[in-house]
Amino acid sequence: LHSDQDRGDGSLKYILSGDGAGDLFIINENTGDIQATKRLDREEKPVYILRAQAINRKTGRPVEPESEFIIKIHDINDNEPIFTKEVYTATVPEMSDVGTFVVQVTATDADDPTYGNSAKVVYSILQGQPYFSVESETGIIKTALLNMDRENREQYQVVIQAKDMGGQMGGLSGTTTVNITLTDVNDNPPRFPQSTYQFKTPESSPPGTPIGRIKASDADVGENAEIEYSITEGEGLDMFDVITDQETQEGIITVKK
Repeated sequence: LHSDQDRGDGSLKYILSGDGAGDLFIINENTGDIQATKRLDREEKPVYILRAQAINRKTGRPVEPESEFIIKIHDINDNEPIFTKEVYTATVPEMSDVGTFVVQVTATDADDPTYGNSAKVVYSILQGQPYFSVESETGIIKTALLNMDRENREQYQVVIQAKDMGGQMGGLSGTTTVNITLTDVNDNPPRFPQSTYQFKTPESSPPGTPIGRIKASDADVGENAEIEYSITEGEGLDMFDVITDQETQEGIITVKK
């Protein structure tokens, strides 16, 4: 700072007040030079408003009106992107088309988004290819491989990186893990472990008598694996029946008449 009234004879004194005056900022009362006493963090406080005045050293009276000025902290890239979650969990149906939406991840950067690229975040996939991909600007994760079969592999761990400086060399980065589970679709028929079964029953068996049990297996899960048995053809359509045991998922062959 310098006053037009300052003739360099030491008769004037410069004083400072406002944000951080005397603590973060000190002024040389003789020269008007202002210095910062500590490192200043833009993310902590980006702007300081100070007031300065030149006064007569002997009388203490101002020689000109008080001046207000603003110190803006110039941003540097000292903050890495941080994801909103350390671990994301998502599901997607098995056998989904390529490009099916799975989940969106988001990272934030505390640097100044209005200045340079310090806060411009670009997403990339570090682990999880070729099964999944991520859109570089949005953080949207999509399927990237056809015919992903839950019965072959159900769980996938994907690692996503967010890098500032628009992804350029020297940018800071952060990562997050996305645990993706393929959900079941009904894409497997029930299969019998053998093609022929042999049962015997006395001719005197009353209707409803169990003769034997058969069981088919289904690679799907949940309701997709619930089995219902029925007799569709053969000599014994009017002689025998089959009922489904809901607990064991077995078919019970019974005498019908």
